[in-house]
Amino acid sequence: MKLTAFATSLALAGLSHTVIAATAVDQHTYANLNDVISTHLHLDLDVDFADKQLEGFVEHTLEWQNANARTLVLDTRDLEIDKVMYQGQNGQWHKASFTLAKRDDVKGAKLTIKFKEQAKKARIYYNSLPQASGLQWLTPVQTASKTHPFMYSQSQAIHARSWIPVQDTPAMRVTYSARIQTPDDVRAVMSADNSGALIKDGDYWFDMPQAIPPYLIAIGAGNLEYKEMSHQTAIFAEPQILDASVAEFNDTQTMINKTNAMYGEYAWGRYDLLMLPPSFPFGGMENPRLSFITPTVVAGDKSLVNLIAHELAHSWSGNLVTNATWEDLWLNEGFTSYVENRIMEEVFGRERAVMEQALDAAGLKELLKTIDEPDTRLNLKLNGRDPDDAFSSVPYTKGQLFLMYLEEKFGREKFDVFVKEYFKTYSFKSLTTAEFVDYLNNNLLQKYPGVVSLEKAKEWIFEPGLPADAPNPTSDAFEKVDVLTQAWLKGEKTLSELPTTQWSVHEWLHFINNLPRDLDTVRMSELDSAFNLTNSTNAERAFAWYMLAVGNGYEAIYPALEKHLTTIGRRKLIVPLYKALVTNGKRDWAYDVYQKARLGYHSLAQGSIDAIFEK
Repeated sequence: MKLTAFATSLALAGLSHTVIAATAVDQHTYANLNDVISTHLHLDLDVDFADKQLEGFVEHTLEWQNANARTLVLDTRDLEIDKVMYQGQNGQWHKASFTLAKRDDVKGAKLTIKFKEQAKKARIYYNSLPQASGLQWLTPVQTASKTHPFMYSQSQAIHARSWIPVQDTPAMRVTYSARIQTPDDVRAVMSADNSGALIKDGDYWFDMPQAIPPYLIAIGAGNLEYKEMSHQTAIFAEPQILDASVAEFNDTQTMINKTNAMYGEYAWGRYDLLMLPPSFPFGGMENPRLSFITPTVVAGDKSLVNLIAHELAHSWSGNLVTNATWEDLWLNEGFTSYVENRIMEEVFGRERAVMEQALDAAGLKELLKTIDEPDTRLNLKLNGRDPDDAFSSVPYTKGQLFLMYLEEKFGREKFDVFVKEYFKTYSFKSLTTAEFVDYLNNNLLQKYPGVVSLEKAKEWIFEPGLPADAPNPTSDAFEKVDVLTQAWLKGEKTLSELPTTQWSVHEWLHFINNLPRDLDTVRMSELDSAFNLTNSTNAERAFAWYMLAVGNGYEAIYPALEKHLTTIGRRKLIVPLYKALVTNGKRDWAYDVYQKARLGYHSLAQGSIDAIFEK
């Protein structure tokens, strides 16, 4: 699709690669960005389902920053490197020497390539290994269709290096192109222009003309069909879930239109969705032009489409304006959670938006009781830990509450102008928290003095926990649910007298999450008989019920719980359940189920759950 004038200007801005976050020090990369920057990647890969590997080469176009440098350092993890070739200034190709260092458990193995001159291009021939942390290979039986294998990537945070030798840091940006070859009856898609994937023939060409951080390079391949929802949006999915997904997410174009009006026009051309198998460890991944989505949000009633709003919001916050290091993750996720909620308000109304705020805030407050105090800061200090450890509701919801706080203090009109200008100023750039603080101070705090002090902003960003005056979103709908809950608990109302047929999923979640954690089994059985909660088809509602039941010793859930744990791989919906089972004396049962389920989980989920049973 042809971009609008504004979006075209952003796209052209995205073609400039020399700008990296000036103050960024990314502890999770080996890349020598001060010497050389990779400005464009070309991938030529075969998808080998039999050996569970990608095999071929990546070609880097190089822009040298240091006139004396002759070395390119790339990040890798569990890659086999065959050879490296480079193109000299005269256009001739030569063999380059390289060394692959010993593997670090977090950062992987440093690949050092030495040239006899400053190379124009470097081509690394390699293959991934079956254990690549950024890829999952599924057998046909693990898919919805049961007929074809499936492969997909998850490159965030530092997993791109497990399937591409690359400068794997969000501090830099790169364009890419690709030729991907698969079996003839398997369709490949990427976070790029997918017009070349509409004909299923096993030979696919892709182009991504806008510069993106490496963690947004993504690939998927399987028995995928395609169906448009609007002139700008479509679904790629296995046939069994295609129509249901289209029906669930057909408000996506409206979401785009509303966000364009608030924050500037969508800069990426198309916005399509790839529905992944249930093993996908996240709710969604904001890969540009093609968000990856879990099927667990296909509820049949659009009750969980805030996930789409979240991934769409990343098209502005995260993809367009990016955190420079993973310690600055809140700049991606806090802004995105804020924009997501604004989209939900525009499309579905204020009441639903506030309910979602209240649920998320309540969840954050519970989390803050359980994690180490330093990890409750927005500007997190990882101190060498895997950046996957940064992903909790702190950068998401605490970041959102901080922006809600600023909106309340300055007023929505002024704050919207600030956010829109922020996205425009940093389009196709990466920035650190320190750079954001300077921008915030210069463009909002000092512009309207006496409203919010710099010290208060720094308290939100650099201090643990929530400030005493943090927003505390509450919903009238939830207050009504609380009154009814207490009436039932006191015997003043029966369950049949509760107006549950009118409840949204948010009211249901509030109801279940606020029931007594020591509710006796008689009352648990009464609830289950009345509402069939154990067999709920809404994954979020089922999860909330299972968490309550495990803690209360309600044994009737266990056959359904085993099915839940063995058919869903989304970490949010399984990891807390394993923790609860172990805590509540069901370790052996949980371990037996995990042994059945483990091979179907993504390596990220496996790592989280392995740690539970190692304690």
